[in-house]
Amino acid sequence: MRTAQRKLRRLNRGHIMSMQNSSHPALSAADALAANTSDFLLLVGRILLGWIFVRSGYGKLFNIDAVAASFPPRGIPAFLAYVAVPAEFFGGIALMLGLATRYVVLVMVVFMLVATFSSHRYWNFTDAAARRAQDSSFYKNMAMLGGFFFLFAGGAGRLSVDAWLRKKS
Repeated sequence: MRTAQRKLRRLNRGHIMSMQNSSHPALSAADALAANTSDFLLLVGRILLGWIFVRSGYGKLFNIDAVAASFPPRGIPAFLAYVAVPAEFFGGIALMLGLATRYVVLVMVVFMLVATFSSHRYWNFTDAAARRAQDSSFYKNMAMLGGFFFLFAGGAGRLSVDAWLRKKS
């Protein structure tokens, strides 16, 4: 128990993300595992979170006009497609690489809030199947926002371009 706490303190020195011990010693078995794998797990989390945006944005990049045409019916000016689509695709790549992570997260939070409240308004659907699909998408986006908030607070970790650039300066 004490060995795990000492190891946590040693691992945390100079580490960007502050690891916290569990609330009670009986709940601390996973603390050392979290400390030992945090950078790898941040990398995996960034890749998984970024991939959904790269995958979705890639197809839109080659047909931004069609995306723009879908914006006004949702109450969004069409010209914003020329901002949203590159932000979605290149923001996803930046997240995966851990490049300017906190700034990219801020852009992606705005993107997600607009996309969620304009495209997944499940409360407007009367058809049960459509409502269920939109409800699922809405809350999936809310969960992804939670991931963004964790990433903003914790940073990109040591396995990132951000960490590499920090070492260079």
